[in-house]
Amino acid sequence: MSDPTEPRLPNIVLILADNLGWGELGCYGGGALRGAPTPRIDHLASEGMRFLNFNVESDCVPTRSALMTGRHPIRTGALQSVPAGLPQGIIPWEITIAQLLSARGYATGCFGKWHLGDREGRYPKDRGFDEWYGIPRTTNESMFTSSPGFDPSAVPLPYVMEGRKGEPARNVEIYDLEMRRRIDAELVARTIDFMRRQVRAKKPFFAYVPITQLHYPTLPHRDFASRTGAGDFADAMVEMDYRVGQVLDEIDALGLRDDTVLIFGSDNGPEFRRPWRGTAGPWTGTYHTAMEGSLRVPFMIRWPGRVAAGRVTNEIVHVADLFPTLARTAGAEVPSDRPIDGVDQLDFFLGRQERSNREGFVFYIKNEMRAAKWRNWKMHFIWEPEPNAGPVKLESPYLFNLIQDPKEETDVLTPNNWVRGPVRRMIHGFEQALKAHPPIPPGAPDDFIPG
Repeated sequence: MSDPTEPRLPNIVLILADNLGWGELGCYGGGALRGAPTPRIDHLASEGMRFLNFNVESDCVPTRSALMTGRHPIRTGALQSVPAGLPQGIIPWEITIAQLLSARGYATGCFGKWHLGDREGRYPKDRGFDEWYGIPRTTNESMFTSSPGFDPSAVPLPYVMEGRKGEPARNVEIYDLEMRRRIDAELVARTIDFMRRQVRAKKPFFAYVPITQLHYPTLPHRDFASRTGAGDFADAMVEMDYRVGQVLDEIDALGLRDDTVLIFGSDNGPEFRRPWRGTAGPWTGTYHTAMEGSLRVPFMIRWPGRVAAGRVTNEIVHVADLFPTLARTAGAEVPSDRPIDGVDQLDFFLGRQERSNREGFVFYIKNEMRAAKWRNWKMHFIWEPEPNAGPVKLESPYLFNLIQDPKEETDVLTPNNWVRGPVRRMIHGFEQALKAHPPIPPGAPDDFIPG
């Protein structure tokens, strides 16, 4: 528990959108241009720090693993979405940010999509969260019961679930297309109830709110259907903006604005499947690729009086960095018995320094290194600009200057061959660390202990 003589610990509210591309929100060039104004999120961005170069992993599962553990998924074995009934998620040996915050006296709640384990011992309520309501896997399962030929004897019915620490999780309601429309409203309602209860208990809290919009099937709540006149996708964006606004309004109503770190971001780039395909704005690509449209997502942080309002940065930050940064924010120590790939960015966020503490990172899809970013450069070793359109293993890597060539169209390796040096050193260092600390294999059992 936290020491009562210490300064008050800030509340942390982390809202994570699902498959929200860089170019969708108004503050990133979308909004009304996409048929869906996003005034609440746009205003939130103006009240804090907005990131132009916030990077994630290739899709839902690996990003959430990196967020929770501060480790690249190539280390944790949480490489991809896996159907129900098969081993998946992060093993109990991994330490989550929720566990670190709980040990510091935080009340912890997860309201939304987990995707890091779907059996006892691996649910959020087993991994540092006091309570959880949401889905264990992914939203496309909501289409199962409407699919011709669906056989519940062959594939488990998808459920919305809930659970509390120390108790078994339970099924609440079948996750069908109608519940898909309603779930984000319920997630926000439960988040608000959680915050109110912690205020009454006078406890700092961590509310992790991984909402389901805009993941396919991108369907809005019935209250928002036909709201924009631009179709389901735009209606769902308007609903998402409204749901974020509900959380912001409740924080104000509870008098918590100045004492709350509010984070909004996305787990990966936009959907590539039609008719739900999204946009990454000026960047090429979607999730499931190594293009910038996959890596870069919207991200913003508000902490009044601590994070300067109106600040915009193109410095490189990675989702794994949230683990050590939030740990330090709460006065927690990160584990020292394993490699932590995230770097502490608190001083950068607070304006104590102009530059990020990160110059680059390696990018894997599953167990294959596809690319590496370093400063304003991007080097591809395997080329697949669209999902399932390759991949092509390159004999000579492609190098792009992301300032001059944001769409990654012109290889400039020959006149800039010097960049290979620092990029290769970064890759070599990571590969040596993998040898020293072998990765956890996908599907490892609960009792697996890395050697």
